[in-house]
Amino acid sequence: MNSTIFSLTLQQIAGRRRSLAMFGLAIVPVLVALVFQLGERLDQQEWTANVLLDDIILTIVLPLTCLILGTSVFGSEVEDGTAVYILAKPIQRRQIIIAKFAAASLVAAAVVVPATAISGLLAIQGASEDGIVIGFTIATLFGIAAYTGGFILLSVVTSRALLIGLAYVFIWEGIATELFTGTRFLSIRHYCLGIADLISSTGKQNFEAELGGAEGLVLASAAAAIALFLAVRRLQRFELTEPD
Repeated sequence: MNSTIFSLTLQQIAGRRRSLAMFGLAIVPVLVALVFQLGERLDQQEWTANVLLDDIILTIVLPLTCLILGTSVFGSEVEDGTAVYILAKPIQRRQIIIAKFAAASLVAAAVVVPATAISGLLAIQGASEDGIVIGFTIATLFGIAAYTGGFILLSVVTSRALLIGLAYVFIWEGIATELFTGTRFLSIRHYCLGIADLISSTGKQNFEAELGGAEGLVLASAAAAIALFLAVRRLQRFELTEPD
């Protein structure tokens, strides 16, 4: 990994205004958990797993955070020609992709992991945790790798990466995977649910994933690896052209 590109990417992320939206997203589940604790008590384990950690964290906070970061590390560099300043240097394309992936994943983890752990612990306070919070927290790490890799691939393939990514998050992950059970093998969210279920020891009446934990681990890892491989190949085919 190229440390210079890694550092520059972190600075690039910090300098983008839309990156501030990530911190707003991270606050939402914490506020929801606090409201839940102050309101009428429901089944804490079931609510924490299915509403807070699945419907809010895995369905909204995690993919949107990775989308913002994954599409911002390249942004429109390839399309508007500013990528030549990096690509013209004698740096392997693999090192560029890995450095940007590492930077985006690090920031995503700094946002999503604390939001998951803090909101989960707040919501389940007073009840047995049974590995629910730990399971979902670890699952988000695999989700970060898969989502970030996929959105980085989008950013080097098309200038409409953000729009396509939003459609994927809300239409595919939010709607299609709920309507058609067969789509779980093509859903990063379901990979994360499988991993969380594998680690959690809570009863099936509280939380049960539709995908096995081992399958989730393999598919999430494969999704990240394939996305990064294709992103490297795409960047290798990028041709530098002289300005008019």
